[in-house]
This record gives sequence, structure tokens and C-alpha cells, in this order.
Amino acid sequence: MQKRFSGYEALCAAAGCALLAVLASGCATTKAAKSAPALASGSCAIALLAHQGEETFDRELRQRQSKIKQMHEQGLDVAANVEALGWRFVEKARRSYDPGFYKMAEQCATCVEALNAERLTEPGKLKNAAALLLRGHILQNLHRFSEAQPLAIELVEKRGLAFDFMLLGDVLLEQGKLREATVAYQKLLDLKPGLQAYVRAAQLRWLSGDTEGAIEMALQAAQAASPKEAEASAWATTRLAFYQLHHGALPQAAASCESALELFPDYAPALLMKGRVLLAQQRASAAIPFLQTAAKLNPLPEYQWTLADALRAESRDAEAQTVEAALQAKGATEDPRTYALYLATRSSDAAQAMKLAEEELKTRQDAHSYDALAWAGYRAGQTEAAWQNMQKALATGVQDTRLHFHAAAIAQAAGQRAEASKHFKQARQRSQALLPSERAQLLKLNL
Repeated sequence: MQKRFSGYEALCAAAGCALLAVLASGCATTKAAKSAPALASGSCAIALLAHQGEETFDRELRQRQSKIKQMHEQGLDVAANVEALGWRFVEKARRSYDPGFYKMAEQCATCVEALNAERLTEPGKLKNAAALLLRGHILQNLHRFSEAQPLAIELVEKRGLAFDFMLLGDVLLEQGKLREATVAYQKLLDLKPGLQAYVRAAQLRWLSGDTEGAIEMALQAAQAASPKEAEASAWATTRLAFYQLHHGALPQAAASCESALELFPDYAPALLMKGRVLLAQQRASAAIPFLQTAAKLNPLPEYQWTLADALRAESRDAEAQTVEAALQAKGATEDPRTYALYLATRSSDAAQAMKLAEEELKTRQDAHSYDALAWAGYRAGQTEAAWQNMQKALATGVQDTRLHFHAAAIAQAAGQRAEASKHFKQARQRSQALLPSERAQLLKLNL
């Protein structure tokens, strides 16, 4: 099973793909080349298999598929329409939390390339740029960052549109290349200021240790959203709540969650964040219903771990065990990094936590991957290596409470008392952002 997407990486889809689909949806009216392949075979046939589902979005997908077939029968060029269909499958993957729809989007990209195979391209221009951008976003959402990066580089070098720089920045950011990502995002901001650029600027500021700046940019992102971009706006507002939670602005974080849910009801990331804010307010009982709904909609380790922690805080251990069993069954494949953190936090199977964290670092060399490896190493008794990796995790200056909690524990074990005390104080000041069990472990450090 492909990994579902979680945390910040969902941003690239939520903030950008709706507009990309709009840009791609202009119906081509030119006659199709006589040598264009039939839609009844290969990737085109797969992309146009009648989509199932009865929601409004599902019906719209089927209508798009039918329209493409009708246009092709009339001899019209449908490449742009197939591309737009691909972006809708990307959006369906995000809405349903089912990465299988990325495979359908990939078939659309391959179909576009086949339809354009005989089309002449002006010298110096990139052939199949639209399909390349779609394919790059699919790879990025599937965490295949090293494969997406050369596509993004080719796009910015040979075309250089705002969305090309957006893809490049996203891929670089996920790999921990903050300086290079900053350059790409600045080009995005110069070419197309708006929600997509602002929400990425917020994440850059957060990772650089500027929480107040992240809040400022996330506010701009939420305010810049179009009424047609309900989900993008909901995601930006949910990210705003995340930054506010870490900043200790709990009433504001709660209000942001409510705004996100008004924009997009039953939005799993917003439900998760609402639950976390309630946990920060010591209201575990109130948090549980929201966390249960969130975990049902998007059964990822991050969601399941938070729910299990809330249940245990209310002494509902039997229910927590059921959630944890589901987490343990699929956590290693669904979200290896978060599952490694979960195992290390629970002092359970340090060897597997180490293995998962080491594999994740091969894909993403960012602060949170180094943190996962450090925390797993600490639980495995590899104190010196854990402290070295923890220092790499802290190098960007990110003010993530969980990282400071881990740093305090690891530094204490490594005999770095001054560092342990410093990070303990920082974690204690922002302990509202920790899960209940993490807060309990923090206080036991006695620093």
C-alpha cells in the first residue's frame, strides 16, 4: 500500500492543485492530430474508466470523463482536458485520503504524453510541460522526492512558471534543503503572490524558528483564499492553528480550527488540530469525539496516536488498545517517521524504530527526520549518536516543542546538563503542544 500523506506535505496538494486544475480546464477546440492514439487503449483507457461514487465531486469526475470521450469522437484535441482530469484525481486522492487516485492521475499524465507524441514543439520549448508538472506533483505526494526533483528543475529551467517553482520548492523543502527551497519560493512569490506562496512562506518561517512570522504569513494565506478554494483555505487556516498552538495562543488556535471547519466541514486535519487544542486545554474528554472522527476519516499514525493518547488520558485503556492495534498493523507502511516516533515514545521495539527512522532519512533529510532518528537512537541506548543527530535536527532553529522535549532527554543522557536544562525550559514553556503522555515524560526529567 502506498503511504498516505500527512503533515505539511499535504500542503502542496491543498494549496495548489485546485487552481492548477482550473488553469488546465480550458477546453481545447483545435482539431486533434490524425495520428493521435485512440482513447480506448493504454493509459488513456485506464484514465477514462468510469469513476465510481455518488458525491458531487464524483459525479463531476464522471462528467469530465464523458466530455473527453465526446470531444475525441468529434476530432477535437483533448490533451488539456485529460490534464485537467489528472488534477481532479489528485484532488480526489486528497479528499478521500486514498493515494490510489494518484495512480489514476499518473495515467492521465501518461495519456497526455501519448496524445502529444506527434505534436511539434517550438525550438527551446519544453514538450509535455503540463504532463511533467502533473507527474512531478504526483511523485512529490507519494514521497518520491528524488524522482520529482529533476522534473521540477527541468520545468523551471525550460519554462519557469510560478507553479514550476512551487513544485521545486516543495520537493526541496521536504528534503531539508531550506536555502534552496527559499530561493524557489521567492520566485513563486514574485511571479504569483497569493495563498500558495504565503502558506509556504509560513512554513519556511516556522522551520527557521520564527513562529510569530509563521503566524503572520499563515494569516495572509487564509485571507488571500478565493471562495472557490475552500479546502485550500481550510488547510491554510489549520496550519495557522498549528502555529498558534505552539505559540501558546490557545483561544486563537481554537478559533482558527472552527473557521477551518466552517470552510470545509469534516476536514480531517482541522478535526485533528481541534482535538490537539482541546488536549492542550486539558480537555481530553471533549477532544476524543473530534479525534475519533478525524482518525476514521484519515487513519494515519499521527491521528491514531493522538486519539490513543487522549483515550488513555481518560483511562479508556481498552479503547486505546484497539486504536493502537490498528496503528501497529499499518503504521510502518502508512507513515514510517511518525510510527518510529510513536514506538520510541512508548519505549516499544527500539530496533524497528531505528530501522524506520534510518530509512526515512534516506528520503527526507530534514529536521524532523533527524529528530526521529535521534529519538529512536536514544531509546536504543545509542546516546552519543542520538545527541549528534539531535543537534542536526535543531540546526534550523525550528521551535517545535517535541524536538525540545527530545533534546532535553537526550542531552541529559549524554551528560550535557546545560543543554538539557536549556531545552527542558523551552519544552516546558510550550508544553501545551505535546501529547498528554509526552508532557508526563517531560516532567519526569526533573531538570
